[in-house]
This record gives sequence, C-alpha cells and structure tokens, in this order.
Amino acid sequence: MLTVNEWAKLNPSPLASGVVEIFARENPVLALLPFANIAGNSFRYNIEQTLPGIAFRDFNEGYAESTGVINPMTEKLTIVGGDSDYDVAQIAMQTGDNNSRAVHDAMKAKALTLEWLKTFFHGDTAVNAKAFDGLNKRLTGNQVLISGANGAPISLSALDELIDAVTGAPSAIFMPKAVIRQLRALLRASGGTAPDQLMVPDFGRPVMSYNGVPVLPIEEGADGAAILDFNETVGTNEETASVYAVRFAPDALHGIQTAPISVRDLGEIDSKPALRTRTEWYSGVVLKHPKCAARLTGVAKA
Repeated sequence: MLTVNEWAKLNPSPLASGVVEIFARENPVLALLPFANIAGNSFRYNIEQTLPGIAFRDFNEGYAESTGVINPMTEKLTIVGGDSDYDVAQIAMQTGDNNSRAVHDAMKAKALTLEWLKTFFHGDTAVNAKAFDGLNKRLTGNQVLISGANGAPISLSALDELIDAVTGAPSAIFMPKAVIRQLRALLRASGGTAPDQLMVPDFGRPVMSYNGVPVLPIEEGADGAAILDFNETVGTNEETASVYAVRFAPDALHGIQTAPISVRDLGEIDSKPALRTRTEWYSGVVLKHPKCAARLTGVAKA
C-alpha cells in the first residue's frame, strides 16, 4: 500500500502528479493514509468478532470444540471529482509565466481534497448516499470518549485515554488549531519547555508531537468553515469539538481506490470556447480493526 504522494512518484502524468501534491499538502490525512488498488467497485474483508476458545487438558482428555466468529464486511468505492473550464481567450491573452489555467485547476483540486477531508470525519450516507461514512458515523461504544459531562478543555489524562483506546501506536492525532494551543500551554506548564517536535514523511517540516505521536491540525474546508469546529453539544455545552487518534496500516485504517487520482485534459468543449480539465477519484476508506481509531468528544474552548 502507498500514500497518494508515493503513488504520484509512480504516476507519469505531470498534471496528475501536481494535483496529487496539492491533495497531500492540503490534507494531512491523505499525507499519511495508505491506499490499496482494488478491482471492481467494492472491497470485501473480514473482522474478528470472537476468538475461539482454548483450554488446558489432562492425559486422555479431549477438547471442547470452539470456533471463532468472523463478520464479513464490504466497503464500496465512491466517486468524487469536478470539472474546471478556462476560456481559450484568457489563455491567448495571458503574458509572462503566469499559467492561469493551471491556477484554476489547482483551485479545483484543493476544493476536492478539502471536501474529501470533511467527509473523512463527518460523512454520513444517510444524508448523502453518494459519499462514504466518516469517523463520526463509524466510531461507537468504547471508541468514543467524553472530555466531561458538560465538556471540558483538553487534558493530558484525556489525551492519554484517547491514545490507549487505539490498539497499537496511533499514526497521528487530529484536532482543531484552538485545541492544539490548549495542548501547547498544558505541555509548557507541566514541563516548562516547548512541546516535542518530530519529522513526518510528506510534510517537509517538523510537527508537534505528544508521546511520540504527531499532532496535526485540521483547518478549514472548501467553504471556509472549520472542519473540526466547536459546534458539538455535550450535556449543556453546545460549543465543544472532537479530537481523533487514528492508526493507519494495512490491518487497521487504510484507503481503497481503483487507481490514483485521475486528471484528464478534455480539450476544448463544444458548448463554449473553453478548455476543460476533469479531476476525478474513485476511493473509499476501510476500518479493518474495531480499535484502529478513537474519538474524544466534549473538548471545550479554553
């Protein structure tokens, strides 16, 4: 499995590679999430529900038969994309090295990746059957923690519980920038020094870490609104947000796609004198382990 940046290295199309670079740069989830190429329009896999029984025995004593329980699961691919038109007259009139069409194509790709990122957290097929279910819909039971009965600012103990709710070391913790500021203040107060930093592949710069886990901000969506905002209600508090810990791996949470992102130059269209670029992606996400991700709700403003 490869991330979108790694797929881009194998992609001979400069146009598509440029769009993939925008995807990863604008989307911290896609910078880390590995993808598997699949055939068809869905991906079938099994999740362990109950392990078979095991017992010690004495001489000449038999075992009681016991078989584990496996739940078959299916994850469908979704289609996300858009068209970008640019008037041929504008191309003829441009001067210098300013490639205006490339700028507009980049804006389309940026909007697409931000919509995908928003769906990764908030997607709900009951609301939009064409999309995929995000973490808010998928995570239930013990994988959803509460910061306080009526919400509370982030605490180190709550963050420790969130990390422990994920089997294996999380690949990253995602949170709003305002919560990162809370966490920085807590770490400075507890240790008297600046928070630790580490390098993460495909970021090109050091990022904040907590207990060796990268802490990555989730910023605004294509509409300019915060993707992870203080708009969730916990108890009597209507202004709380969520924090997520996720482990990305082939046996945990990973993506599926038919192929890397498709970027096609359709040339001049018949309906108007404009060149059209189509950006499209057939993708989805798979949670193979019931404890590969966890959500901390009720995080209040400081």
